[in-house]
This record gives sequence, structure tokens and C-alpha cells, in this order.
Amino acid sequence: MSTTYDAQSTAEAKEAEDGVTDQGFPVDEIDTSRPHPARMYDYFLGGWDNYEVDREAAQRVLDVAPDVVLGARANRAFLSRAVRHLVEGGIRQIIDIGTGIPTSPNTHEIAHSVSPDVRIAYIDNDPIVATHAGARLIGTGNTGFFLGDMRDPRTILEHPTISELIDFDEPVALLLVSVLHFVTDAEDPAGMLDTLREALPAGSYLVLSHATADFHTDVAPEVMEVYKKATASLTARSHADVLALFDGYDLIEPGLVQVPLWHPEGPELKPAELRKIGVYGGIGRKR
Repeated sequence: MSTTYDAQSTAEAKEAEDGVTDQGFPVDEIDTSRPHPARMYDYFLGGWDNYEVDREAAQRVLDVAPDVVLGARANRAFLSRAVRHLVEGGIRQIIDIGTGIPTSPNTHEIAHSVSPDVRIAYIDNDPIVATHAGARLIGTGNTGFFLGDMRDPRTILEHPTISELIDFDEPVALLLVSVLHFVTDAEDPAGMLDTLREALPAGSYLVLSHATADFHTDVAPEVMEVYKKATASLTARSHADVLALFDGYDLIEPGLVQVPLWHPEGPELKPAELRKIGVYGGIGRKR
């Protein structure tokens, strides 16, 4: 990766100034002893909101799987197209779980470019995201952020910010973009999805993207080994396994595909280029 870090990261420099996050969390609550997937993802995207431990881990991933950068960018582009597609279709409220380090355009920027009345609730489990939420995620109307964990979906649904922004009598778009591959099988991702789906009215949508080793079986074990030392391990799943996560939803066209193939824009990728993208994505509509 070409980015050179010759000074403190944005995260480190900001926290050094005041000792607390924008949401009032003490800096010492942020775990900087182990890499965090959200901060590693920020590094893959060329961001500065990460720590040395994150950069070192991310670089170990890139040493064996440099195509991860292409996958991260393709995944981000999928998010943009998916949000725009749903808002153009009439969706006016979004729950974005695992939003990660804010990277412009953010979900609300994409949605509000189509319709300013869309309401967005952002959720992430990393306090470092909270350090940027005030300036980048909730600086405009109809948006909110709070710390929460996908592994406890009931606390997310019962949070006051959700009740302020989301009307469960109307369709909701639930975004789980590059989240569930950080949930192990033992933690029961299907059960988490069941709880969230039951709260959504018919006509709501699930936007999901997920890492896969279907195209990188040779390097997948080495990549997963790096994440074992992070705050969340990586569970790459097959197409069939990711498809099963859409239980209770009807996939809209073109179904579950590699993310560049979902309503693609721009030049068509050649097969050799497409094989570099180890991320599936799709949108399902609740029956």
C-alpha cells in the first residue's frame, strides 16, 4: 500500500488533545493493544483513522492478499449503489449496523443526495467510531449514532436513538455491510438476523455484503490467522452459506453476486479482475 504514515493518525492526534471521544468516552476505553477490523478496513481504504497496531496487521494481510484493497473499494461502491437504489425506490429510514470508520460519502450523504428526509441510525461497537460520529455522521438532520453490538440485537432495537428515528410501522432498510464475517458460527449470526428481521415490517430490506474465500482459497488461512489476533476474528463464508443468511427475504435482482456485479456502473470487469473480489453482496426484501 502506498500511503505513508509519517505522523500520528487522525485518531491518535485527536485523542491526544482532549483525552475523550466526541461521545464522552474516555480514551482508555479504546482498545489499542489489538488491531480492530474497522480500523484495518479504514487503512485498506487509504484512511488515517487507525493505529500502528491496525496498520501492522492490515499490512500483513496485504502482504499475502493484496487484492483485499480492491475488495474493500468494491464493497464501498456496492454500499453506495445499494443505498441509492433503495432510496430512489422509496425507502426513507435506514439502520446501518457496523458502520465503521466514517468514509465519505457516508450512508446519509448518499441517501440525502436523493432525498433529504431519509432518517439514518448508525451503530458500531468501536468507541473510535464515536470520536468521528459528531463531525461526520450526525452533523446533519435525520441522523443519529450510538455504540452497540450486532451480537446483542435486542439492545440495538431497544435503544432510544432507534425509537427517535425509526418507525417500525414503515419499511426499513437494514444495512449489514461487511459485518457478519466478523461473527462466528458459534455466535449464531442466523439467530441475530432472525431477531432483527422479526422487528422489521413487511416490505423492509436487508442489504448484506460478506467476505468469501471462494476465490482465494490459497491465501485465506493466512488472512484469517491475522484476524485471530484482532478484536474480532474473520469467518469467510461460501456463496451457499451467505445465501442462507437471507432467510425470510426474497432476493431482488441480480441476487447474491460478487459486489461489482450488483447493478454495476462503469466499465465491465474482465474475469481475471473479477476473481480478485472476494466479497458477495445482495439485497433481500422481507416477505
